[in-house]
Amino acid sequence: MEAIPFAIPYRKPLRFASGEVHVAEHVLVRVRTDDGIVGVAEAPPRPFTYGETQTGIRAVIDGIFAPQLVGLNLLQRELIAARLACTVGNPAAKAAIDMAVWDALGRSLDVRVTELLGGYTDRMRVSHMLGFDEPAAMVAEAERMVDRYGITTFKVKVGRRPVSLDTAVVRALRTGLGDDVDLYVDGNRGWTAAEAARAMKEMNDLGLSFAEELCPADDVLGRRWLVSRLDVPFIADESAVTPADVTREILGGSATAVNIKTARTGFTRSQRTHHLAEGLGLEVVMGSQIDGQIGSLCTVAFGAAYPLTARRAGELSNFLDMSDDLLTEPLEITDGELAIRPGAGLGFEIDPDKLDRYRQDH
Repeated sequence: MEAIPFAIPYRKPLRFASGEVHVAEHVLVRVRTDDGIVGVAEAPPRPFTYGETQTGIRAVIDGIFAPQLVGLNLLQRELIAARLACTVGNPAAKAAIDMAVWDALGRSLDVRVTELLGGYTDRMRVSHMLGFDEPAAMVAEAERMVDRYGITTFKVKVGRRPVSLDTAVVRALRTGLGDDVDLYVDGNRGWTAAEAARAMKEMNDLGLSFAEELCPADDVLGRRWLVSRLDVPFIADESAVTPADVTREILGGSATAVNIKTARTGFTRSQRTHHLAEGLGLEVVMGSQIDGQIGSLCTVAFGAAYPLTARRAGELSNFLDMSDDLLTEPLEITDGELAIRPGAGLGFEIDPDKLDRYRQDH
């Protein structure tokens, strides 16, 4: 098992309530079997959300996880998950190891990972994330995504003060894009419950599909009060990383839908959340941890595996903001959809020259 740090600049920074990202400082995780099969995944650290850093991810993989896992069989996924769970935190590191194992298993069996997971379909509709900017700039970016890629679903970052900064943006997007485009908002815990309620009231006529993490999860009473006043599903994201978190948020009345991010729960733990959501009758959105192309392929592999996760557009386009990536064949969004690669495992190969150019451990 190896953890390779790399850094690729974004063409423009993505800004939202809990921070901003200028460079994709990620970790490439490789799992190699004794017969030469290599599984690959990507760990995107988000220190302002989960406390992980690129250095920390490398350290925990090299120093703690690799010694516990090397020597196990690829089919021992539950044992792998149990050993990873012995360590608190480190969600992106754990997720990348898990997905690399699934990739290696698929390559060993000559089967696509999405078929191992469920095999429902081979593509997903794409939702594009719009970070903080002036209304005209955000409308222009959305129009560019519609015209060039056929994307018709947009997740709009909100959470600024005064709330009118963001409600004006969402209104401009609805006016500029029309009623055929799906819009939903994500506050990244940036508002109070009262501010969020006022903002949602101002946007009540805009036909929003969802609202996500508008206020902090530790405002228990405020969130319950807010959710009870909304007439759209309220998505738990950062507040519901584990299945236990999902259960607490839903049964406590603090959320009515859930965001699954393979970048923080891998495939094994994401399955648990999916099955729980299915049993509870929840809406599910496949989210992004500002993933590159590898992470986007992981998301679509999982999301396309089940009817519930394939129903809604997934957040699969953040790689468009990166100046480059590591794949030999770059991803393409066509007619608003991202398709699964045809090859075994996750169906991609790493370009060794690009990896050599961007890796940071020389």
